[in-house]
Amino acid sequence: MRIFLLILLLLGASGVAHAAMSRSPVGQWLTQNGQAVIAIEPCGGDLCGRIIGITLDHPDDPLPRDWMGREQCGLTIIRQAAPQANGLWRGRIIDPRNGDSYHAQFSVAPDHTLHLRGYLGIPLLGQTQIWRPYKPHLPADCRMVR
Repeated sequence: MRIFLLILLLLGASGVAHAAMSRSPVGQWLTQNGQAVIAIEPCGGDLCGRIIGITLDHPDDPLPRDWMGREQCGLTIIRQAAPQANGLWRGRIIDPRNGDSYHAQFSVAPDHTLHLRGYLGIPLLGQTQIWRPYKPHLPADCRMVR
């Protein structure tokens, strides 16, 4: 009986661990408006997110610039995202157009979408975006043509 209970406990623990791992935000995400792909990856003990794909109307269109005049390709927009309870991550997100910085919290939903909320002060004063997993290969120059 003890062995049976131990096996059940181990199977349950491995299932919980698998569920937590399968809902990791690490990966590539297409933003809600479809304009960019963000790679969320470990950086130090936290997670960071950088722009790795930008949708353009034509292949020769210039890449958009950030608030400092640099190309947005490769720009880190999510910083210092630290794990919280229940699969939630909290950090900062930067608007690449103007450099404004906001608090951010995000998690992966059961449908494998990433729910990211940017806010000032408290989460109630914010906006949520839903990002979708992005699997296709991206060119090194970030150019994604419609």
